[in-house]
Parts: sequence; C-alpha cells; structure tokens
Amino acid sequence: MRVGLVVATAFLGMSVLASVATVAADEPVRIGIIGLDTSHSPAFAKEFNAEHSADDPLAGFRVVAAYPFGSKSIESSSSRIPGYIEELDSMGIEIVDSISNLLSKVDCVLLETNDGTLHHEQALQVFEAGKPVFIDKPVGSNLAETLAIYAAAKHFDVPMFSSSSLRYSNGAQAIRSGSVGKVLGCSAHSPCKIEPSHVDLYWYGIHGVETLYTCMGVGCDTVSHTSTDDFEFAVGRWSDGRIGTFRGIRAGSSGYGGMVYGEKAVREIGKYDGYRPLLVEIAKFFRTGESPIDAAETIELYAFMQAAYESKRQGGIPVEIEAVMQSAEKQAKILNSSLSN
Repeated sequence: MRVGLVVATAFLGMSVLASVATVAADEPVRIGIIGLDTSHSPAFAKEFNAEHSADDPLAGFRVVAAYPFGSKSIESSSSRIPGYIEELDSMGIEIVDSISNLLSKVDCVLLETNDGTLHHEQALQVFEAGKPVFIDKPVGSNLAETLAIYAAAKHFDVPMFSSSSLRYSNGAQAIRSGSVGKVLGCSAHSPCKIEPSHVDLYWYGIHGVETLYTCMGVGCDTVSHTSTDDFEFAVGRWSDGRIGTFRGIRAGSSGYGGMVYGEKAVREIGKYDGYRPLLVEIAKFFRTGESPIDAAETIELYAFMQAAYESKRQGGIPVEIEAVMQSAEKQAKILNSSLSN
C-alpha cells in the first residue's frame, strides 16, 4: 500500500543515541517533559520517578526537567498548567523557561503538549538537538502536520515514537499476537470529545482508532463517516475486503473497547490497562532508538481519521486514504520548507 512508501518508515537514528548509551551505569537516563497541559505529564513523571527494583523495565530513568507550555488557546488544557507546575515542582523536577534550556539538561524527551497544533514547532527543536522523543497523541492536529513531523524526524535522523496507551492494553495485544487467528474485522469504540482546532477524531477519538489499528493492522483503502451531535461512526474498508469500524461516543455510557471478529473466535477486545504498558515501551525505545510501531501504521491511522473527516464534510461518501495522503503531503512539504536539503 502506498502509505508505506510515502514515508521511509524504518529509521533508527542510532547516531543520536550517544547521550543515552553513554550514561554511566550508576546514573539515570534523564527525561525531559515538554507540556504540562495534560494529566499524562504528572502521571508519567510519577511512574518513571517511583522506586523500582533493578529488574523493572522503568529502572534507570528519571524525569528531571519540564517545560510547561503547553496550550495557550485551549482553555481545558491551559487551565491545568499552573496546577501541574506545582505538582512536578513538588516532586523535585526542575521547571525551566524554554525548550532549549530543557534540551540542555536531558537525554531524551516526552513531548506531552496536549495541543497538537504546537507539536511541529516543538518537535523541530527536539530533532535539531538530536534527542530521541516520544510524541503523545495526537502527533499533529491534522494529517499534514503529522506527515511533516515524521518527515522532519527522518531528515534529522532522530528516533521518534507515538502511540495512544490503548494500543498496549493486554486484550488488544493478545489479538494482535493471534489469539483469535487472523482478524477478519473489528468494531472499536471510545469517548470522542471534539476540539475545533483539530481534525475531529484526532483530539480524543484517536484512542479508539488506535485500538482498531492494533487489531486490524494496515491496509485500509476507503473510509466513510456518519456524525451526529452525540456520536461519530467511521467505516473503513481494507484492501483485502475486511471491514473495521470506530464508534466515537459523547452521550450515555462510554469507555474503551470493542469486538474483534477472527478466524477462530469472536471476542471482546477487553479493558483498558492503564499507562504502564506504554511507558515500558517508551523506556525500551529510549534505550534502543527503535520504535515498536512501524511509522507507516501510525501514519495510516491518522490518514484514516483525516479521511473520516473529509467524508463527513462530503455528506458521508467514501473517501480514499490515497487522496487525503496526496493532499497532506503537499502541505507537509510547505510546513517543512525551512529545513535544509
């Protein structure tokens, strides 16, 4: 499929890992956080900075500094910043006044800014400094920004990784590993708040779409979408005839999960297992510079959400993944026009 050809998806950027690989055995790998406008920031810091046994996957890491800003225009995010500054400060984490200051103090970065519109600008500074970075959801506020960020990471040869924590729920991982045989279809759901500055599903529907792709894998050709005040419903048709759906919920009982339809069984995907499984993958990534997810898969799931948005705008007709990719690639090149060849 063309999505996998548009961006070179397997890049290790091992040359930039010297700052991690050369950390003395008795010293922690220093993590910096960009963005204190999300609950993920204090939650991740607490988990990394907790007391761990020597064989714990999170042992040997410590969040040492944080740059708080962060959204300035989305009130539900920006209003959290003062409280999270206080919380991280009470944990002994240094609060710094600029990203450049933060980058001088750390070996790797958690880009946690909740506002995806800022990610391209912030990520470029991290890439230029050669620091491995986990970019929390959404990668960008639209597909063009997402492509531009992945292309910039490749340009600077810096490892990056992005995922919703829903990908690493035990049920979804078991299905991906073959517990129901070949996955023939999947219906995933999650809460789905919408933020007008972002493509609809990017803001919160990403969680359910990440679950969908964890189970289905890549290969979606077209997406059609229906939207009401309380619900979003996207139907993806994969190139091999499989069908995957996402239901976004804004009314009534919600939660995360869904059903998977396999060769061997029809089964619930299962419950959400919290942040720790994702943090274990982030720790491995910081150590190795190897993303646990092929960039092509992450890019395609963002293209799926962009196609759903375009289908909604066009009255629900099927929209080709290929079409939204071609349009976004042109915009991504403009966003990255300042990068030297």
